[in-house]
Amino acid sequence: MLALPAMSSLGAAAPRKTPLRMAHYYVPIGVVRRGFFPGEQNSIIPKGNLGNVMKSLDKQDPNFSVKRLDSLTPTLQPLELFKDKVNLITGMDRTFQQGTDVHAQCASCYLSSAKPYTIEGTAWPLDRTLDHIVADQIGGETPFRTLEFSCNSHRDNKESIYFDNISWYGTGHLAPSVRDPRKMYRRLFSTQDIDRYRDITDLVLEDAKSLTKSLGYSDRHKFAEYFDSIRAIELQMDRLEAMRSELAKVDLEEPPEAHLPRGEYIRLMGDLMVIALQTGLTNVATFMIGPERWDTPFMYESLFDNPRSHHQMSHNQTKMIDDLLKVDRFHMEQFVYLVDKMDRIVEGDGSTLLDNTLFTYGSGLGDGSTHQYNDLPIVVAGGGRRVKAGQHVNMPEGTPLANLWLTQAQLLGLEIDEFADSNGTISDIRA
Repeated sequence: MLALPAMSSLGAAAPRKTPLRMAHYYVPIGVVRRGFFPGEQNSIIPKGNLGNVMKSLDKQDPNFSVKRLDSLTPTLQPLELFKDKVNLITGMDRTFQQGTDVHAQCASCYLSSAKPYTIEGTAWPLDRTLDHIVADQIGGETPFRTLEFSCNSHRDNKESIYFDNISWYGTGHLAPSVRDPRKMYRRLFSTQDIDRYRDITDLVLEDAKSLTKSLGYSDRHKFAEYFDSIRAIELQMDRLEAMRSELAKVDLEEPPEAHLPRGEYIRLMGDLMVIALQTGLTNVATFMIGPERWDTPFMYESLFDNPRSHHQMSHNQTKMIDDLLKVDRFHMEQFVYLVDKMDRIVEGDGSTLLDNTLFTYGSGLGDGSTHQYNDLPIVVAGGGRRVKAGQHVNMPEGTPLANLWLTQAQLLGLEIDEFADSNGTISDIRA
């Protein structure tokens, strides 16, 4: 079974209202502040641990401000073509609950931000996450209320589920993410016939050719692009699986997965997420591009000749700052790849998938070397007419990250006045 995007040529019924969506792109281990944050390019590299605020030599006024997003920092430069469709939001904090690991808490509690010490029976400030609360409003008519994507190809690490998941049905109840592209592909499109046919496009090819004859010009073009994108996903899965099989035959210090090209893996999982949003299989998705504190390395194919551990590099920021800046930009480039892909998909009413999706880049740490929970790196793309974009919104010191989550929930139609430890909303991103 191949799900299709909405097409005006199919049927005479009134067009379905274009749905609202939400997707979160989570980056582990924070960022190098001097490469990401405006005004911190000459800042002192921080030292110490948990909660230390970088002492900047030329930091912008920390008071509230809203400015046009003009010049971009090195890490943000891949966003250049989309400056008018994103908001950079700085100054937001989370509160760390003493007694549990820094990295695990920053990932697992990122989308819940529960008030510390208020959740009984757990050492974590972990409650039902934003994606599931929003799905109650916008996910009821989709086959999958939510979908959870992970780009962690490894299973050989010592870390627990709290380091590798950001989506939770509730305290202690994980919404498990899917790491394997083939498994996610089968989840989205599989029927019993898939056991006999490896690729969906082979199975439905004749039906697709017949359907094309019934479509108008624009819908034929839309369908061809969509069908080709599915076929490209299948070919890329085949390529990576063949590569993994060959690597398994080689005597390597790291597991075979450590040598899979990182960008290709992330983009393949991202293509699957975009397809799921485009076709209405889900309206809510979380996308974790890597795990927290996972020391098994990854192959950043365009950056280094050998696999590297992002976590280990983050604790040697003084010596490895140039390499870390490359990794941060690499992660932003993959985000921009998905932003661009969404912006090119035209919906039935003439808007784009990006117009109808709140797509958020973010991390649970403001700086990976100090583990600070304040001043988190956040970029919100999309939102169309509901969102005022092209801004750098610098929130007052101490603004809870939950204020943004509350704002997004309201933009998506939820009638709620608070979320987790919020104390207000971010009105400046509302259109």
